[in-house]
Amino acid sequence: MPKRNLLQNFILTLKGMAMGAADVVPGVSGGTIAFISGIYEELIDSLNKFNLQALVVWRKEGTPALWKHINGTFFVFLFAGIGISIFTLSKVVMYLLEAHPVLLWSFFFGLIIASVWMIGKSVKKWSIGTIASLLIGIAIAFWISSIQTTASIDAKWYIVLSGAIAICAMILPGISGSFILILMGSYHIVYGAIADRDWMIIGLFAIGCGIGLLSFARILKFLFSRFREITITLLTGFMIGSLYKVWPWKMRLGDEPLVVHSDGREDWMMGNVLPNEDFVGDPQLWLAIGCAVGGFLVIFILERFAPKEK
Repeated sequence: MPKRNLLQNFILTLKGMAMGAADVVPGVSGGTIAFISGIYEELIDSLNKFNLQALVVWRKEGTPALWKHINGTFFVFLFAGIGISIFTLSKVVMYLLEAHPVLLWSFFFGLIIASVWMIGKSVKKWSIGTIASLLIGIAIAFWISSIQTTASIDAKWYIVLSGAIAICAMILPGISGSFILILMGSYHIVYGAIADRDWMIIGLFAIGCGIGLLSFARILKFLFSRFREITITLLTGFMIGSLYKVWPWKMRLGDEPLVVHSDGREDWMMGNVLPNEDFVGDPQLWLAIGCAVGGFLVIFILERFAPKEK
């Protein structure tokens, strides 16, 4: 595992903040941010250190050796950033989703396109297997992104289950954990609990996240060690397929709400549209294009000029 200085740990915290902000947005994955910022495989490798071997190290060599074994400093700075973002920046992201959704989605659309370009070019050899893996990833992500939302269930066991399933999506580039929470009807329950500091709901969700994270990370570790190229193209396909959900311009379908919740909140069926005659004269059109270009340039500049971690 790489040994970081104070500045590198600060940058790691910023990457965690970016992951946390992305995970708040339905349609954007924190795993995408981890992947494009160069810490994805280290995250998966470190999660896999939480095993029986860690107990053996702790028993024989003590706490300092255990801390080094599990890459504890990495988790402290990364999850500090994620926590800061979820409890602070999430409010900003939620405001932008309400007040300026087209601009926010445009930024993430450009960011994901740049990520697809950057990660796709890392594939050393294209073959029938990698192309098939790419197409499968696109199909899966497109299917998940096209599913409409469902009603909510607030049972305690369901919150734990939601955490276990959503965290698996959150660490997969292109599959949005927040969108999975919407599909399961738990999004407003979980993020409402975060906003209201409902520690019981937060704790139940965290337990589910821990269960899902430690188990699913082992699957990803196996895939990266045995089928690296196919895994990368599959994850790239996930990101391409998720562009359907992130497309900025949407219009309501039909005249009736899909779901009316007990608090009066309504979820509407939305469909993608082109910025055609309905958007002519809309001052947000060029701003949206600028945001998309900005999102692309963020990744392009990071890839070109950011220091590469070994």
